[in-house]
Amino acid sequence: MTVKVLFFAGLREALGTGSESLALPGGIATVGGLRDLLAARGEPWSALATTKNLRVALNQQMVGLDAPLKGGDEVAFFPPVTGG
Repeated sequence: MTVKVLFFAGLREALGTGSESLALPGGIATVGGLRDLLAARGEPWSALATTKNLRVALNQQMVGLDAPLKGGDEVAFFPPVTGG
């Protein structure tokens, strides 16, 4: 199964990329599993697992880490942001 992953704000800057298409290995069935897979790449990717209040959208709808994935999904990760 392949998903498109988007990174926004400080995550995009830290990771050096705004998006990637990723073929998921078997056993990765949720947004949380995807996050853990990406975080296991090491620095700077581990920020995905350690960022407090990380927000996630699945197909442009905010979801929790337990949201199930299917092929063709778009997953977006957002760090907490403030405005002023």
